[in-house]
Amino acid sequence: MGGDRAPDVVLSGANMACERYPEARFLVHGDTVLLQRSLEKFRRLRDRVELHAAEKVIADDARPSSALRGGEGSSMWNAVRKVRDGEAAGVVSAGNTGALMAVSKFLLRTPPGVGRPAICSILPTLRAEIAMLDLGANIECDGENLFQFAVMGAAFASAVLDRRPTVGLLNVGQEELKGGAALRDAAARLRAVSKPGFDFKGFIEGDDITGGAVDVVVTDGFTGNVALKALEGSARLYGAALRRAAKSSLAGMAGFWLARRTFGKVRDRLDPRRYNGAVFVGLNGIVVKAHGSSDAFAFANAIGFAVDMSRHGFLEDVRAAFERTAPPVAATAS
Repeated sequence: MGGDRAPDVVLSGANMACERYPEARFLVHGDTVLLQRSLEKFRRLRDRVELHAAEKVIADDARPSSALRGGEGSSMWNAVRKVRDGEAAGVVSAGNTGALMAVSKFLLRTPPGVGRPAICSILPTLRAEIAMLDLGANIECDGENLFQFAVMGAAFASAVLDRRPTVGLLNVGQEELKGGAALRDAAARLRAVSKPGFDFKGFIEGDDITGGAVDVVVTDGFTGNVALKALEGSARLYGAALRRAAKSSLAGMAGFWLARRTFGKVRDRLDPRRYNGAVFVGLNGIVVKAHGSSDAFAFANAIGFAVDMSRHGFLEDVRAAFERTAPPVAATAS
């Protein structure tokens, strides 16, 4: 029931996801009268959906603490509980981000080796798609947190991007002495791991993000959120500047019309709806947060993240990764 255009967008996105994932089934929580009315529009989806009544909805402006105190029985709470109880492989919501994180942490908990969950997402680059975390869940982080983010981010990239990932720590320079104590500590821990399942490339800089220098960019939540918003703003800036230039003269309009197919390919490549879905890594369950303004295409892609992570055994990969890295961490801490 979360998001700007729920529940129609949610069911429309699920209907679209059925084409890509014909094996998927959905447990949809909320106002069953509204859900049933919306479901009538999607014949293909009807036999793949179970509707579950929820007494209430967590408001978009609700504080995380309020969601924990009064959220039991809500559509969001009930959906996450299905994951906890093993009745669903993952949960996808376009609702309140802070509430979803709070409810997910309370019901799912973190696995051994994980201190804090992080927000991870996919970004387009000049080379290929990459993963970046943390994007806002943890404003201040120590070296242990960053080390854990690197391990979880690598497992996510392996599952979703289907490659042995390279990992880099976002810093103000590539030299080993650059950055604060937390970054240097995390780098030392990552270099000490003998069989991590990924390749640690050391420090990277801001322009390396869009350059695709590594498959996984690791940073604290404050820096990651600022970097993400700056990238999104830059994309809007260049898009608006291009449109204005095209409309400024007859020659500009003619050139834009002649190159419209090329511009269309660029637009599709950078379409944020293709990368919709911030994943909460570091929990005993798969949780994907879709943007509140998601349309059906964007929500279907968020569902795709959850399905891919479940299909490729993301949770098992995270547990195995921490088992492989546990001895070096213990030795470093001592």
